[in-house]
Amino acid sequence: MPQHGVHAYAEPVGDRPRGQRVQALLVQQFKRRTDHGGRFETVGRATRLAAEYRRGRVLLAGDAAHQHFPTGGVGMNVGIQDAHNLGWKLAATLNGHSPKALLDTYHAERHPVGAQLMEHSRAQTALMTTFTPEGLDLRALFSGMLATQPAFNLALAERLTGLAVRYPSTDPAAHPLTDTRAPDLAFSGTDKRLFELLRPDAHLLLDLTPDGMLDRPTRGLAVHAGPLDRPPAAWRELRAALVRPDGHVAWAAERVDTAEGMHSTQGSPWRKIVETGSGQSRERNG
Repeated sequence: MPQHGVHAYAEPVGDRPRGQRVQALLVQQFKRRTDHGGRFETVGRATRLAAEYRRGRVLLAGDAAHQHFPTGGVGMNVGIQDAHNLGWKLAATLNGHSPKALLDTYHAERHPVGAQLMEHSRAQTALMTTFTPEGLDLRALFSGMLATQPAFNLALAERLTGLAVRYPSTDPAAHPLTDTRAPDLAFSGTDKRLFELLRPDAHLLLDLTPDGMLDRPTRGLAVHAGPLDRPPAAWRELRAALVRPDGHVAWAAERVDTAEGMHSTQGSPWRKIVETGSGQSRERNG
């Protein structure tokens, strides 16, 4: 074995079975000596999820809410999403746009995502740290599927990055796009895209009707009127959509009555969502 530079190992490992050789090389390579008498820094495999993300005025997000094997960046993605989900709800509550009950939806929406993170982390830990013949064969099989199955690769990537997160609708009549993450849509006649239009302090109403007269901006509600430019298939028939500050669709409709808009005495479905903090309108709109 080489005995210089980064290739210096503590002991020969060449005579061991294959799985033990791989494990020994990894352990020796990644051990780091500390200043405390030759002890080693180690990272445990503990996977923990807080039982509650909110109790009264105490709210948990990121590493305070979930702990897991530190690999792949999935914890960072989920932590940022936690903060984004909670941030706009705190702002809406403090600014008086929505009732305090809106904060209860933080746990309801993000705790299941944290539970899924635990599942992903345990699966990755098993794949990365199991050196039995069965474990090595499983890793080889999994790597081969990633290399040869584009649809599987994409689905896994969307799961691990958090792009596949959707908050299940409580309304059985809600449009299929409700609670999904909106893509960075392009609009005709302007260089601006959807993500540039999102506001941290307001929902965004996309008015896709021919006349573009559904509503006007008010406290807690921004409005963009204009057709989409080459929209994805799922968005082609939409006439209106309400997008939350965190980029998730709160409401969508393929048919909309302009009378429900700014001149309505009963209130439009999108205004009800903004004002009440509810996830979706109970009216069927699509």
